[in-house]
Amino acid sequence: MKQLSSKLFVVILAIISTYGYIAGCTHKEMLLPTQSTGTATITRGNGVFLPGTLTVGDTTQWKFDQVHSSVLWSGNYLGEAGLLTGRFNMFGISSISAAAKKTYSTTGQPLPDTSWAFYENDPTKTYFNGYVQMNTSNTGEPGRDGGCYLGYVSAPKIIASTQNLIDSNIAILRTTQVTLDPASSGYIVTMVMTWKGGLSASHDTTINGTLSYSKRSTVGAGTASAYDVFGLQLNFKFNCRSFGITTAEISDLISVQCNMNFNNK
Repeated sequence: MKQLSSKLFVVILAIISTYGYIAGCTHKEMLLPTQSTGTATITRGNGVFLPGTLTVGDTTQWKFDQVHSSVLWSGNYLGEAGLLTGRFNMFGISSISAAAKKTYSTTGQPLPDTSWAFYENDPTKTYFNGYVQMNTSNTGEPGRDGGCYLGYVSAPKIIASTQNLIDSNIAILRTTQVTLDPASSGYIVTMVMTWKGGLSASHDTTINGTLSYSKRSTVGAGTASAYDVFGLQLNFKFNCRSFGITTAEISDLISVQCNMNFNNK
């Protein structure tokens, strides 16, 4: 009996050894996945985009395409329910001096959109100053936009054919630092947001956001009317309570997305 058990053990051991040899040879022929290093490969170009004097036809000067851009906002209704969303109909990329804070009799851009620069591979030179006219928020519900909303944000009513850049009607963004995002092809942006809101005077607060770049491309390539375009998208959040907004209809944090398109027509 002991001899039979020993023979059986030898047979089992031989089978296991044979299987291990086959498995080892098989694995040797397999292409194993490359071990992850935990770092992303990021490729950046050397694009430089500047507004110049906005001369039409000068392809070295980039123009802000306000018509095809947007500034969107969203926040939780009653703090917990579904989203309240809207967009601002009037906005720009311009510095606003104290003397420029007034109303303008125009339906177009009241100030030139020239307060920006974008360097794809050198964010230390990238900057922008922008604003929105608070009373032009458009949620698709006129009764709300021209009613309770204006009271919540302490903004004046819209006057036809007028652009209103007074303190009570503008929220301003000014970048203070732009750096490369080590985890993506985008950028990290530090900004100062200035808004009066429900306060007695305009208030500054520092916020952080992310900036992404839609690479330069050509529209109508090979034709006499061809031109180039590129885009930037800025995302950030801010606490509206910092600006005296007390209504419980909207949550503390408001998300903002700025979609900015440019061309060199």
